[in-house]
Amino acid sequence: MKISVGLQLFSVRGECDKNLPATIQEVARIGYAGAELYSFDGTSLDWKGMHCTQLRSHFDENGLRCCGSHVSVGALLGDNLQRSIEFHQTMGSRFLIVAMDKDRMTSHGGVKELADILNKASDQLKTHGMFTGYHAHGFDHTKLEDGQIAWDVLFASTNPEVIMQMDVGNYSSGGGDPIGTLRRFPNRARSVHLKEYGGPADSVIGEGTLNWKEIFEICETIQNTEWYVVEEGGADGYGFDICKRSYEALQKMGKV
Repeated sequence: MKISVGLQLFSVRGECDKNLPATIQEVARIGYAGAELYSFDGTSLDWKGMHCTQLRSHFDENGLRCCGSHVSVGALLGDNLQRSIEFHQTMGSRFLIVAMDKDRMTSHGGVKELADILNKASDQLKTHGMFTGYHAHGFDHTKLEDGQIAWDVLFASTNPEVIMQMDVGNYSSGGGDPIGTLRRFPNRARSVHLKEYGGPADSVIGEGTLNWKEIFEICETIQNTEWYVVEEGGADGYGFDICKRSYEALQKMGKV
């Protein structure tokens, strides 16, 4: 069974701001099975000024599934969490992934605080069949005061349901080893971000230095990956050429 392939809409954020319905339509036309939202904070049931019921109808009309959202830490706290649950129930989405938390990921105490937030949110989301998690950036490979890697401490401190959303390109950019990390934390990567590293400007999957064969093998064997989420796009998120080339590269690799 093939893992579904979605697009992180941050890749086309400029297009989203310009015309969200047309962007959803084009993402589906390229062939993506799903799309991941970004910058959701749980303060309302809207995204980009559109209520979730209307947004869901645009997804449904184009045969596109919502494969998750990148959320702020605040979206998991207090009353915001209940709105976040309602929003994602409407969207048919199960994954609420914290996009980044650079401040907390620079100290041992901060990492432990973030782990506590994720664990508590995970416990509350579980009854709704939902999951929270954390998405990788280069700075997550930072060494803490005791020499441990922030990312490793976070996922050693969170419960098994908390998603380790490895972004293989981002993590590599900070000197991290995404392959070794995926092996070290099996069955944690329900959603994985696909982004090339080490290639020329505007390179897409397969045009850089990452070992995609091994990445896919890990995801399809020792991980519980349900979604590959592409995050590759043009400058300021305008245009669809790069994310189309990314999709075509995955087609050639037999992943869609």
